[in-house]
Amino acid sequence: MSTVSTKYGELKGVEFRSLFSNKKIDGCVVTQENILKTPYGSLVPVYESEDLGRRNLKPVYFNKDGSLKSISLQSQTVLDTPAGKIPAELVTFYKNGSLKRIFPLDGKLSGFWSWKNELALTESITLDTPAGTLTAKFIGIQFFESGALKSLTLWPGETIALTTPVGKITARKGVAFYETGEIRSFEPLRKIDLSTPIGMMSAYDNEPNGIHGDVNSVQLTIEGTVEALSTVDHEVEVSTPEGSVRLFKPGIKNNVCGDERKISVPMKVRFEKSRVIFHDNPDSSFDLQSCRFDVRQWAPKTEEPTYSCAG
Repeated sequence: MSTVSTKYGELKGVEFRSLFSNKKIDGCVVTQENILKTPYGSLVPVYESEDLGRRNLKPVYFNKDGSLKSISLQSQTVLDTPAGKIPAELVTFYKNGSLKRIFPLDGKLSGFWSWKNELALTESITLDTPAGTLTAKFIGIQFFESGALKSLTLWPGETIALTTPVGKITARKGVAFYETGEIRSFEPLRKIDLSTPIGMMSAYDNEPNGIHGDVNSVQLTIEGTVEALSTVDHEVEVSTPEGSVRLFKPGIKNNVCGDERKISVPMKVRFEKSRVIFHDNPDSSFDLQSCRFDVRQWAPKTEEPTYSCAG
């Protein structure tokens, strides 16, 4: 065992470490109590674990320059952050030492320990955000290097009320911000009608991807106009000056349970400068001024996705 010096103090009882090509320490496991002094509070890296929901002796990780990259904490610790006091079990940092992400819980998901077990341990947190004071159960909180709030990720079933440039909405999954505080994206709980450069469209993603709220299906420009959305309710017919006509619409796929039920696959629509792009495909990009767009209702016989196949 050895001792490792860090920006926030020494790590003693280092039992394992891996090396970058430049011989700097990548990460280590500690087997005794260490206290690292940070601007956000005193942090004790995990050195023993008997908790079913915690991973076994997670290491402390470093960047190539030797600065701390992430720390798994021995016990949940309340940190002083620009958004308020936040309990943390896992913390990641930028190279300059500022907070990057905070995870209130850092459980070991397995056949014996599910996200529902984790959620049962979670308590609501109140944060000061650019969208006002928000209280909910958060999986993760992300900051910009400047300390400004970047995104919030909600636990399944959690919602927050937001006042956005496109109206008051209820969001699930998460919300993301520009560094200057404007709302960058959100995931609507229910279908919402939005004004776009090609007309009114219903925005909703019936299967929002990912486990974080950094990028959501409704995306706004810094000025507050719609930059992108997902829809399961509209199709768009595009007529070009050359006389060609193309139709873009949501898709249909089988329900995950393998039965006869069908579910919709959202159509992604993005607006960039003077163009509209369908399904994030460069070959499906059209000029807003020279093309004609006919937005029509799309109503196939589909159902909401089902994740429990019992019954």
